Amino acid sequence: MKIHFIGIGGIGISGLAQYMHFKGHSVSGSDIKDTIITQKLRDMGISVTVPHNADAITDQDLVVHSAIINPKNPEIVAAKAKGIEVLARREALLKILDDRKVYAVAGAHGKSTTSAILTSIMSGSAIIGAESKAFGSNVRYDASTDVMLFEADESDGSFINSNPYCALVINAEPEHMEYYDYNYELFYDSYRTFIKSAKLKVLNAEDPFLMTLKDEVDAMWLYPSQDIQDIEYVLISNEPHTRFTLKDLGTFDVWGFGKHIALDAALAILAAHESMDIEEIRKNLLGFKGIKKRFDIVGFEKDRVIIDDYGHHPTEIKATFESVKEYASLKGFDKITAIWQPHKYSRTIDNLDAFIKCFDGAKELIILPVWSAGEAKRDIDFEEKFKQYNLTMADKITRANNTITVVKDNKDLEILNKGLIIGFGAGDITYQIRGIA
Repeated sequence: MKIHFIGIGGIGISGLAQYMHFKGHSVSGSDIKDTIITQKLRDMGISVTVPHNADAITDQDLVVHSAIINPKNPEIVAAKAKGIEVLARREALLKILDDRKVYAVAGAHGKSTTSAILTSIMSGSAIIGAESKAFGSNVRYDASTDVMLFEADESDGSFINSNPYCALVINAEPEHMEYYDYNYELFYDSYRTFIKSAKLKVLNAEDPFLMTLKDEVDAMWLYPSQDIQDIEYVLISNEPHTRFTLKDLGTFDVWGFGKHIALDAALAILAAHESMDIEEIRKNLLGFKGIKKRFDIVGFEKDRVIIDDYGHHPTEIKATFESVKEYASLKGFDKITAIWQPHKYSRTIDNLDAFIKCFDGAKELIILPVWSAGEAKRDIDFEEKFKQYNLTMADKITRANNTITVVKDNKDLEILNKGLIIGFGAGDITYQIRGIA
């Protein structure tokens, strides 16, 4: 088939595009601007046009678009005028995954890490929402098996169409509620539908919603407070690792710090154990090296460490920050500087009280302008709401070597070159903190 992906620069759509390319289809795509992702796709031989233009639609068999693409997009209009089938990503999943044995990982947070851990343990193709350092991509193609390790997304309800053989759910915390019109019953019903559609279910029994399903579904339940024991944090070649005991299965080491890492790994281990020997799982788990933009150590000197983290929900940030404090303690750093780029006005306002609390332990908090992700600007008094912190409001940060400069009104406010420096956000802060903005 000839398939065109609109919004191909997004991590989710790019994953589907790469997978279909590997399967032998003729793939093209477009986006509003060039990024590292679009360049990578071109390097693979995928034709990418920028910006969106009706001329990109020629004789394709199918056009797939991301959830945020407007129905009036010129490529959608052109495709429909030519009688070409047009599907949103969530609809396209029914075609793309219909013949796969899908291990679908869902949850408000932790699903990229859990998906990447699962790819280190199990063989099979994979499409995840972040770049795994183990294989340098968010996509892995394995033609020898029908197994698909897939990060299932609830943000547009598409996880329902992921054809799950195994539904692995870390948590069901309300997120992306604007898609569900802030209807909590609709949100939870979507999770219920996703879980019940799978033959194998691996669930966190201590999640407030998931625990309500115990009488409804036959699942492999994980009780983290009981089943995960003896957690300790160790440095292996200066890399963070969490060591823990899982049920009666023995001790495991996994890259990263934190109880949440142990939880993610434990769920992945249980899902894999249905078809794999536990010793093979224990060995393969050591191949997990983290994922890009999750506790991603991007600068390292004797007196400083710079970390990039994709966390953009307060629960994610709080969990990661606990790991940060453990790592700083082991490294002997007495200063932690947090740099936060809020992601979307709606998310920031909906979770403002939790955001105010999640940076506890930072000696300094630097807040960058909100990354709107297309939303209209709304007023948020950050200086008043976050006054309990040693707060700096900045326009951007720049990086030279392993030194971060804080900029406001085109003036350098501060140089960060000591202790642990961590940036949080899902916008362009990842490029700023890496010095490629």
